[in-house]
Amino acid sequence: MLNFEFPPIGGGAAHAHLSLLKQYAGRGDLKVDVLTSAPQPGNFTERFSDNVTIYKVGLHKKDLHFWRKTEVIEWLFKSKFHYKKLLRQNNYDLVHAFFGFPTAYLCYKSAKVLPYIISLRGSDVPGEHARLKLDYKILGPLLFKPIWINAALLVACSEGLKKRALSFLPDVSIDVIPNGIDLDRFSPAILRPCSGHACGQGLALGTGPGANRSSDMLRLLTVGRLSVTKRVEMLINAVLILHNDGYNVHFTIVGGGKLEQKLRQIVAEANLSDIVEITGRVDAEKMPHIYRQNDIFISASMQEGMSNAMLEAMASGLPIITTHCEGVEELIKDNGFIVEDAQAEQIAAAIGKLAGDKESLRRMSAAARRQAENFGWDKVAQDYIECYKRILEHATKDEST
Repeated sequence: MLNFEFPPIGGGAAHAHLSLLKQYAGRGDLKVDVLTSAPQPGNFTERFSDNVTIYKVGLHKKDLHFWRKTEVIEWLFKSKFHYKKLLRQNNYDLVHAFFGFPTAYLCYKSAKVLPYIISLRGSDVPGEHARLKLDYKILGPLLFKPIWINAALLVACSEGLKKRALSFLPDVSIDVIPNGIDLDRFSPAILRPCSGHACGQGLALGTGPGANRSSDMLRLLTVGRLSVTKRVEMLINAVLILHNDGYNVHFTIVGGGKLEQKLRQIVAEANLSDIVEITGRVDAEKMPHIYRQNDIFISASMQEGMSNAMLEAMASGLPIITTHCEGVEELIKDNGFIVEDAQAEQIAAAIGKLAGDKESLRRMSAAARRQAENFGWDKVAQDYIECYKRILEHATKDEST
């Protein structure tokens, strides 16, 4: 398995890879070597489990959650030697790469001797990513297309991402395997035994979101890398509208990134420091508690594969209010609102609907948990293993003919 980012480096795809490895650990039918990156120079080997080993290529990493182009080139240059060494030393059946580029470029160079599968994650698929538009124009025809065409299988993490990928390269076949969620780690504030099928798998919310709090304040949360694509400033403006309309709200922004200082300045200039809190990057261990302390998860992202943070929020019993982007059709049913018109006023209006209706908030909270239960990592892992088997069966047939 290859991934140019892996915790603590990276975001959703890094954590998705880690979660998948936890499902693979200890399986007698799998032996997995992972080639990835480390934030400091040097080469490191970690024994993840009896059947999973992680090889990390160290970089001069400036920011754990932002990749400079020089760092991407550094990883490609350094990792290709380790990749070739691993191929010489082991008799692999296939390679599973996270990201079509830069990661799968290594697989593309060895495609004649080893089949590869690509997990398309979002930023590696040409689209509306503000920072990468020029990269898409240059690298799309030169590298993305041949890398995709030569893959044994392409897998998108949502139907929306598949649609975007097919608009870039219509003639390829793409499977969909969604992101997963750790349903034990992320759970609502209070769960109690439930009778009847309407509450899902034997659990029901005790008193709804933020059940451990007595305050009437509505607590809003967003989680993610602070980049232009996330449009967090739009969310701040929506909260300002709510505040001016007399709503008692508090907005927590969790995440780091290049825009952190700019967003702090916006909050200060709007005199919202008592209402809007920017935490910066938070350790993963603390995130379940943060979700449980809030009432509604809000997002204005213009582009996603499928949001891990949104899944975590749903598993924690938070209704979702989001603008339209890839992946939300699979996630949002009766557990939130999709705002088609990406404007602060529309987001504020959607939040206002729930702010004045505690029963709907409670009902959507229970629905969020039920919806999240469809996305366990055990199912995701099994779907990928079925893909591996399919590729190997096809390769065996080709050899016999």
